Amino acid sequence: MLVRTVPSTEPLAITAAPLTRDAFAPFGDVIANPRPASKPSNTAPEAIARGELPCGAISANQGTAIQYKAIASMRDLYGLAPSGKAGTARMTMFVCGARTLVSAGGGEADGVQIKVLERHPFTSQTFIPLTADGAKRYLVVVAPTLDPTGEDEGLPAPDETGLPGRGLPDVRRLKAFVATGEQAVTYSAGTWHAPMIALGPLHSTIDFVVVQFANDVPLEDCQEVALEDGSKEEEEGPARVWVRVPEKDRRGFARL
Repeated sequence: MLVRTVPSTEPLAITAAPLTRDAFAPFGDVIANPRPASKPSNTAPEAIARGELPCGAISANQGTAIQYKAIASMRDLYGLAPSGKAGTARMTMFVCGARTLVSAGGGEADGVQIKVLERHPFTSQTFIPLTADGAKRYLVVVAPTLDPTGEDEGLPAPDETGLPGRGLPDVRRLKAFVATGEQAVTYSAGTWHAPMIALGPLHSTIDFVVVQFANDVPLEDCQEVALEDGSKEEEEGPARVWVRVPEKDRRGFARL
């Protein structure tokens, strides 16, 4: 549900960095094998029990598997929603077509314009790519939350310590990451983020299984802001919020 338009008075261009667990930690969790070299065949259950592997690893399936129990978290906060309507677990699929890379202003087609940010104040949201192609890429774009003001007074959000709160996105501190097909991502409850941006050749897609909670109350399930040109000097062209994709991550991608 669109709740605000946020004017952008100056162009903002950032370059996406590789998605890592530590870099993304303020916004949620990166879900990937935290120790790919450690396999059941070369890691004794006794070593796992001693805590030699991260993320709460335990030996499972009679020693034929390693289970990482603390790989990510899921949160259902609809008990704190104003409507009082409970949320239910949802599993959906997003088939995301590859975005066409365009230019920020006459140069090489190297990035994507960000026009919308959204958040889910009462639930975490996990995107799991269904692909065996580790070369596939997608963009994860997030923003911190500003301190609340009168402008966002009517937006419902949980009153709980440690959550972003009900403020609007801090667009000037936007962060962008390039994720691979071997990584899933969980947005923490209340984290402002762009809709998923698949990258790749023309007409290619990435299928995501999405896991979250929802109660079907629009303003509680999803809040969107539109990023609009707020400049007054038309001769300089539109002010844009722009994410550049590094060259190594955009070979063979569709461009205008």
